[in-house]
Amino acid sequence: MIKAEIGIIGGSGLYRMANLHNAVENTIGTPFGKPSDNIVTGEIDGIPVAFLARHDRDHSLLPSEVPYRANIFALKQLGVRYLLSFSAVGSLREDIAPLDMVIPDQYLDLTKKRDSTFFGDGVVAHVSMAHPVCDNLGNLLAQAVELAAPDIHLHPEGTYICIEGPQFSSLVESNWYRSMGASVIGMTNMPEAKLAREAQIAYASLAMVTDYDCWHSREAHVTTELAITNLMKNAERAQNIAIAAIRLIAITKPQSSAHDALKQALVTPIETLQEPKKGIINTLLANCQ
Repeated sequence: MIKAEIGIIGGSGLYRMANLHNAVENTIGTPFGKPSDNIVTGEIDGIPVAFLARHDRDHSLLPSEVPYRANIFALKQLGVRYLLSFSAVGSLREDIAPLDMVIPDQYLDLTKKRDSTFFGDGVVAHVSMAHPVCDNLGNLLAQAVELAAPDIHLHPEGTYICIEGPQFSSLVESNWYRSMGASVIGMTNMPEAKLAREAQIAYASLAMVTDYDCWHSREAHVTTELAITNLMKNAERAQNIAIAAIRLIAITKPQSSAHDALKQALVTPIETLQEPKKGIINTLLANCQ
C-alpha cells in the first residue's frame, strides 16, 4: 500500500479524484469492517494522496449505511494525518445561498443509529470536541477556495447540523434547526469528524450548498433533483479546490491539536489491553506529534 498523509473523502457528486497520477486501488480491511469503497492512492504533483468515495463510487450507501469507523480507520492505516471532507448541504440561513460554500467550524450531532467511537468494550477515552475542526487546516482550505474558485461566495465558519436522514426535514424541524443557530444541514459529517479526532487526524470539511432546505417561504423546497443539479455545478470546482488544498497542505504541513488528541483523552492504560484491542489503540496513536 502507498502511504499518504493527505486524505480526501468525496461526498455526493465527488466520486473520483481528477488528475490523480499512478493511481492504485487499495482493498483494505479493518477491525470495523470494509470501508465504503476501495481507497484510491496516487499522486498530485508528486504529493501522495488517498481518496475515498463516502457513499461508494456508485452512490449505493445511505448516510446511515456509510461505515464511518472503517473509513476513518482505513485512512489512518494508510498514514493519513490531514483529512478534507466534501459534502452537499442545505442552507439554514438567508445569507448562505445555493452554490455558496461553507467551512463549518462547529457541529450539532442529531444522528441516532451510528457507531460514533472507536472506544468501548474495555477501553475508555474521552476526546475533546470543543473545536472539532482543525483551524489551521480550515484556513488552508479557505485559501484553496480563493485560489481555485475565486467566484465562489465562501463562508469561512458556520455550524453544521447533522441529521440521520435519509428523508429531508419537515418544515417544523427545519425551523427548529434554524432556532438553534445552525448554518447548514447535512447527513454525513457526523460521526466522521468525531472519529477523525479520535484517530488523531486533522479534519476540515467543505460544505457545498445546494438548496434552502424547506424553511424558505420564497425558494423551492429541497428535492433530490434540485440538490443534485446544483451539486454538479460545483463538482468541477470542488476538484480544483481539492487539488489546490493538497498543494498548500504539502507545503505547510500545518500543526494541529488533533495530532495528539489522545494524549490526555485515553483513560485505560495501554499495557492492560489484550489483542486485538491493543493493536487498534496503537494504530490510533500512531504518527502523533
